[in-house]
Amino acid sequence: MSRIVFWLALIFLVFFAVRSKIRSAQKRNQQQFRQPPPNQEVPPGQGGGAAGYRARGTEKALADAETMLECAKCGIFFPASEAVHAHGRDYCCAAHAAAPAA
Repeated sequence: MSRIVFWLALIFLVFFAVRSKIRSAQKRNQQQFRQPPPNQEVPPGQGGGAAGYRARGTEKALADAETMLECAKCGIFFPASEAVHAHGRDYCCAAHAAAPAA
């Protein structure tokens, strides 16, 4: 009988722990993407489009983003600051720039 009570208590505790984690995650997501009150004006560049909100830090992420280029040899994408320019094309490394064209 004590084993049944133990297992029921354990199931009960696990159920409520999982439920608590799910609720806290939902609250965190709602706070992150909540809309401003209807009587409050949205400052320029802070969203307010069709969705009515924008993820935090989006403007900063867009400003920090770097142009990506595709390697003419292997096809991977890499930041433009790391490009090796040769023969009028962009390469990801000096070895690909020196390799004969395929």
